[in-house]
Amino acid sequence: MAIASNGPQGHLNGKVGNLVFYMLNGQPVVRLIGRKGKPSILQLANYQGMAVTTKLLSRMGGFIKLGYGLQARGTVHNAHNLATSYHKKQALKGEYPNISIDYSKVKLSQGLMSETKDLKINKVSGGLEISWDPRDYADLSYNDSVMVMICCPETGKDREYLNIARRSEGKCFIPLFEEVLNQQIEPYISFISADGAMVSDSVYLGNLNGEGLNEIEKQQQVKYQQVKSRFDQLEGSYSRQLKENYGEIPKTKAFKCLEKEYKAVQKQLLHLPGKPG
Repeated sequence: MAIASNGPQGHLNGKVGNLVFYMLNGQPVVRLIGRKGKPSILQLANYQGMAVTTKLLSRMGGFIKLGYGLQARGTVHNAHNLATSYHKKQALKGEYPNISIDYSKVKLSQGLMSETKDLKINKVSGGLEISWDPRDYADLSYNDSVMVMICCPETGKDREYLNIARRSEGKCFIPLFEEVLNQQIEPYISFISADGAMVSDSVYLGNLNGEGLNEIEKQQQVKYQQVKSRFDQLEGSYSRQLKENYGEIPKTKAFKCLEKEYKAVQKQLLHLPGKPG
């Protein structure tokens, strides 16, 4: 049952048939509910696109709040809504069921602050060094804060630094263990004014170490290793029995079964994706 708390001409709150009425950020909203039929390919692509986008943004909540918060002020949207809308439309690549993130198009902040010059990133001993032009230009100030996002797609253990340095310092250092330093890294940098009134567009600093395995490739690699492990067991048993029989093929039913499985797994292994290297 829905309630018209502001009279018959007011917005409903509750359920009427297969419609649900409610308030969202001060705005009246109505949505349809009910049993869904079998989804089309376009719907499945939309679901996967949203899932991929949500997974990306879920690991960088603090950065998104600052990076899109100014845009969200005075609107019915919040920072996460705006970031989700942008990335789902602009930062995905591939077709269903292989939709993934195009990290070169990721924008973790959007604002009116001018672009910072001479941005560079280098791998150094023990981590990453990021540098920029520290001088003041127009709306750029020495005490602007520096925000850095280090995305690690292979492990999902991203790192966000919301106030790692001041613009006047001209550089910052991100300590990373050697294991992390040698995996796929997608780094971003933004600048925000000391009073939080202005923010720059984030800048993609470029991929480090190439692209790691995606989810499908990881699954293929796991499957290959499982089959390879079984093949090694069969090969050891097959070779041992031949040796014990002085190279002659045993006539037993057990050996025939072993030989049949051995050859089948050997053939499967030849054509199975996921082989290392």
